[in-house]
Amino acid sequence: MSEPAEKIDPETTKARMVGINHVAIEVDDVEAALEFYGSVFDFTLRGRGDGMAFIDMGDQFIAIEEKRTQKPDQLRHFGLVVDDREAVRRRLEEIGVEPFPGRFLDFLDPWGNRIQIIEYKGIQFTKAPYVLHGMGLDGLEKTPEAIEQLRAKGMCPGGNE
Repeated sequence: MSEPAEKIDPETTKARMVGINHVAIEVDDVEAALEFYGSVFDFTLRGRGDGMAFIDMGDQFIAIEEKRTQKPDQLRHFGLVVDDREAVRRRLEEIGVEPFPGRFLDFLDPWGNRIQIIEYKGIQFTKAPYVLHGMGLDGLEKTPEAIEQLRAKGMCPGGNE
């Protein structure tokens, strides 16, 4: 992490991370993975390739690739943002997937990918209103705590007053 420079030198300026375009996960069988994820989440298939599928998340996506080579994840995971975390918890219970113990909602998919479910309203991650609209999620709001965290960074939705 570095402090903002008063004078920017184009020769030494580092690129700034803006976000994540996609996450790629490995599975043994793309069709089985689409079936599993389709049993837990409502999603649109963005596209397919040879041994690959792409699950749409508005302006981001998950790439599913065949040929898992590593052991099941222990600590390594990615946080998947959803509109309703408890709906995911209920669905995992219905299909017999046991979450990890603790305050977070982490689970392993059938191929050993560890996924942490995060609810949109309580975190700083923010989709633009037009992206939420395009996803059919108009009105999805943030908690006052999440808004205060954004305000403290000068990134408050609707202004920083």
